[in-house]
Amino acid sequence: PATEKDHFAFLREVAWREFAYHLLYHFPHTMDQPLDQRFAHFQWRENYQDDLRKWQTGNTGFPIIDAGMRELWHSGWMHNRVRMIVASFLVKNLLIPWQIGEQWFRDTLVDADLANNVLGWQWVTGCGADAAPYFRVFNPCLQSKKFDANGDYIRRWLPELADCPDKYLHQAHHGEIPHYAQAIVDLKSSRQRALAQFDCIKANSKTS
Repeated sequence: PATEKDHFAFLREVAWREFAYHLLYHFPHTMDQPLDQRFAHFQWRENYQDDLRKWQTGNTGFPIIDAGMRELWHSGWMHNRVRMIVASFLVKNLLIPWQIGEQWFRDTLVDADLANNVLGWQWVTGCGADAAPYFRVFNPCLQSKKFDANGDYIRRWLPELADCPDKYLHQAHHGEIPHYAQAIVDLKSSRQRALAQFDCIKANSKTS
């Protein structure tokens, strides 16, 4: 039976849904523009098509990312936690515009909803209402260890890692496992790159 905690969790999600509709109704430009206008000047990468395709097809070399993206493609769904992880990876580690990820989710999710989708992507990016701090960058390796400790989810969606030793299962791959993609980005340097870009728009907003 449902507990009081379960009831509260359900009502909280309903409130988020209503909040998403409220925002899109009153601020329709946020469908493809950031609510926080500082991000209108954010310097996203321009030549990202190769990395975008690897993200879309689940070939980034980060098992939890790849498992999530392959589940999305095959089933049209993924858990909310995984949605946050893959979204953070796209906008912060790959520095690809959030609008690109939002469009991909809208095209592939069976539960796609414009208002909720936009709210979620702007939350992860840090440019929406009540958004996560931009400096919060999900580490996919740590998230994987925390939420898929036994690797059941990864092994289900990445058959090439079915026999992967546990010590390699949650980390970025650099050729340790044959027939599996190598990591397309370094987590530490890409995080620093994203934070540096955010520092630029913060500085510009103070001088404008």
